[in-house]
Amino acid sequence: MKFPRRQILRLLAGAAALPALSRRASAAGYPSRPVRLIVPYPAGGAPDIVARLICKWLSERFGEQFIVDNRTGAGGNLGTEMVAKAAPDGYTLLHAVSTNVVNVTLYEHLNYNFIRDLAPVGIIGAVPFALLIYPGFPAKTLGEFIAYAKANPGKVNMATQGIGTTPHICGELLQMMTGIRFLHVPYRVNLIPDLLAGQVHIYFSPLPQAIAFIKDGRLRTLGVTTTARAHALPDVPAIAEVVPGYEALGWHGLCAPKDPPGEVVATLNGALAAAVTDPDLKARLDDLGVTPMRMTPAEFSQFIVDETEKWAKVIKFANIRME
Repeated sequence: MKFPRRQILRLLAGAAALPALSRRASAAGYPSRPVRLIVPYPAGGAPDIVARLICKWLSERFGEQFIVDNRTGAGGNLGTEMVAKAAPDGYTLLHAVSTNVVNVTLYEHLNYNFIRDLAPVGIIGAVPFALLIYPGFPAKTLGEFIAYAKANPGKVNMATQGIGTTPHICGELLQMMTGIRFLHVPYRVNLIPDLLAGQVHIYFSPLPQAIAFIKDGRLRTLGVTTTARAHALPDVPAIAEVVPGYEALGWHGLCAPKDPPGEVVATLNGALAAAVTDPDLKARLDDLGVTPMRMTPAEFSQFIVDETEKWAKVIKFANIRME
C-alpha cells in the first residue's frame, strides 16, 4: 500500500514531535508522585517551620505529598549539595534561604556551585531579623545602643549560631556601616538561655523564632533588619530608620537541580504565587514575621545574584573565614 507524499510528511512530522509531546504530557501531569523538599537545617528552626507550611499547602493543592526532609550539616551545604546532584525532574527540591548566598563566598571549596547548579523556582517570602537584646542592657533604643557600642568597642558580645551564619552577617553589616565593634561569640548549642541571663548581649534572630520572646517581654528588640517595619511588630523600628541604607533580608524560596523541565518550574512558580496570596496561609506567614513575596523564576534568579554580590562585599570587608 502506498501513501501519498503529503501524508508521509505528516506522519514523519508527527513522529518527530512525539518526544516533545511526551515531555509536555509528563510535565502537565506533575506531580504524579511524592515530592521531597530538602531543608538543610534542623526541625523546629525558621526554614523548617516555613517549609512545613508550604508543603502542607502544596500537598492539598496537587493531591500529592510534598514531604519535608531535614538534611543538616556543614552550614546548610550538605542538604544543598544533595539537591544540586539530584535528578532534575522536579521531585527533589531545595528550601533555599539567605544562608545559601552567604555560603557562596564563605566556603571556598564547595562541591557544587549554588548559582550554576541550582535553578531558582520561586520565592516564598522575606524574613526580617530582630536585633534582640537582654532586658538588663543599659541602652533602650537603637541610637543609645550604637552610642554605647562606640564608647565601648569590643565590649558588646554578639551571639550567633556560628561563623558565617546569617545572624553573624547581619551584625557584620551593622558594624561596617556604623564603625562599631562587637565581640563575636559563636555557639554550637542553643544560645537563648545565655542571652536571657545576660551572658551575651545581643543576637540577630530570625523573626519567626523571636516573636514569642519579644511579645512576652523576656527579651527586648531594638529594631528589625528590613527597610520597613515588620507587619508582626509594627511598633518596632527598622534599623534603617537610624542607619540609613541598612538592610539584611532573610528569605525563603524553592530551587531545583539545574535544567529542570520548564513546565514543572512554571507549575511550581504558579503554585507559590497562589500560595502566598491565599488568605489563610498569608495570615500564618504574617504571624511568623514572614512577608509573602512573588517573583518569576527570572526575577528570583537575579535576586539571588544580587544578594550573593552584596554579602560577598560584607564578608570580604570583615575578613570572615571559616576555621
